[in-house]
Amino acid sequence: MKMGHKKPAVLKKIQRGLAVIIGGFITAYGLEAVLIPNGVSDGGVTGLSIVGSELVGLPLGLLIAVLNIPFIYLGYKQIGKSFAIYSVLGIASLAFGTAVMHSIPTIIEGDTLLVTVVGGIIIGFGMGLALRNGGALDGFDMLAVLLSRKLPFGTSDLILFLNTFVFIVVSTVFGLQGAILSGIAYFIASKVIHIVEEGLSGAKSFKIITRHPEIMVETIRNRLGRGATYNLVEGGYSNEQYKEITCVINRLEESKLKEIIQKIDPSAFIMVYDVAEVQGGNFKKHDIH
Repeated sequence: MKMGHKKPAVLKKIQRGLAVIIGGFITAYGLEAVLIPNGVSDGGVTGLSIVGSELVGLPLGLLIAVLNIPFIYLGYKQIGKSFAIYSVLGIASLAFGTAVMHSIPTIIEGDTLLVTVVGGIIIGFGMGLALRNGGALDGFDMLAVLLSRKLPFGTSDLILFLNTFVFIVVSTVFGLQGAILSGIAYFIASKVIHIVEEGLSGAKSFKIITRHPEIMVETIRNRLGRGATYNLVEGGYSNEQYKEITCVINRLEESKLKEIIQKIDPSAFIMVYDVAEVQGGNFKKHDIH
């Protein structure tokens, strides 16, 4: 019986890993076949890598891999080991993909509107696919998550703020028009990420009714560093009393929390809500070990 439970879990991890790798290759294709040949950049660490590649002449893939190393460590400390592993897979695929696809034909040339829209959609789909399966293709996402815990700003605000500096740097290489087009492409990509991954920034609220509430809360605290609250609720049909758990997490932690719930009580009743803003309380968390 144990083997039967382990096999699907391992298979699921392999499927998620493959999805993250595919996301990396899709993003690489969007960069090499659409954006970069038309003098348009991406945001985040990838954007800085593109600028560095143009200035220094080093391969783009090498810069993407090297510049993301500190952010991967940050992801490991703040979000968890599995997130870091999936992110290594995704970033390695993105770096390798840009090297392999460097000389592929450009699919759109000259039409700035088409370049920004098509390029933004392709890279947004790739990044969203990776995030949906538990990995990131860009270290800025992890940095923004960390800073949002230390500063009174939301994750999306910080991603926008950090990328303002990236596009100022981009303007030194691609000019003001190139920087503006890069900003538009990145904005489109962020919207596609939101659709594919159901939102990167902000928080989610989980309401959980389980037969093992104490173990569940203790595991959430130990594994995610998140606190939780109880509400006493009564079943409308059975009149039984239950402890309903409420826990607010960052969206990047959603897949990890679902894993925890599945492991402790596969029949637990879960409701998930989008949270527009979180203020006060003890939302800051400890490192995940």
